Amino acid sequence: MAQLVVRLESEEKAKLLSEFLSALNFVSSVELTEDRLIPLKTEEDFFSLAGLWKGRNITQDSIRKDAWRETHQ
Repeated sequence: MAQLVVRLESEEKAKLLSEFLSALNFVSSVELTEDRLIPLKTEEDFFSLAGLWKGRNITQDSIRKDAWRETHQ
């Protein structure tokens, strides 16, 4: 089964398109959803990931070196 995602700016046009697609005999289901941003609850949520990479010593050079090694072995 294939899935197709179409983003439309107009809710009215989205409803019209979903009605059209529902009428087609080869379409098994149509879902109409709204994109919603999930806001951070507090500033602490944002900073809770601070230090995640601490001690990892990741640099541009190390990333390039690893990428080059993987693609040119």
